[in-house]
Amino acid sequence: WKVDIEKLDYHHYLPIFFDGLREKEEPYRFLAVEGTFNMLEHGGQKILPVIPQLIIPVKTALNTRDPSVIAIVLKVLQQLVVSGEMIGEALVPYYRQILPVLNIFKNKNINVGDCIVYGQRKRQNLGDLIFETLELLELNGGEDAFINIKYMIPTFESCVLN
Repeated sequence: WKVDIEKLDYHHYLPIFFDGLREKEEPYRFLAVEGTFNMLEHGGQKILPVIPQLIIPVKTALNTRDPSVIAIVLKVLQQLVVSGEMIGEALVPYYRQILPVLNIFKNKNINVGDCIVYGQRKRQNLGDLIFETLELLELNGGEDAFINIKYMIPTFESCVLN
């Protein structure tokens, strides 16, 4: 970064980086992913007002239905939810745009029987990533989060209520 990350205009740059998450060609993919994670890490209070602008890039990236793109977007969503106060609750009204694609891929787990999958540490298994993301959304989304997740993903079971 040539400029301190805290000094960046989040309303301008964060949606651009989020839009780049669907990029597959290097070095553009790397720049989008690293830029997004860096801005989320240092954003704090600047992220919450930008949430409505992030929904369309997230939805567009998820609608590519490309497993590698979806995996990156899920990791970014997990970071987004924990990057500041009230962000999880601010995302609840947008679950109807974000969650339908997750419902399609939620059962996409790798069934290897008793073999060892060394790729687990890379967190590329979509089924597990979706489960982790939904749990984080429920934990950080306030009291209405479970009802909204359950509406979009009927087989989801609460990690809080049980």
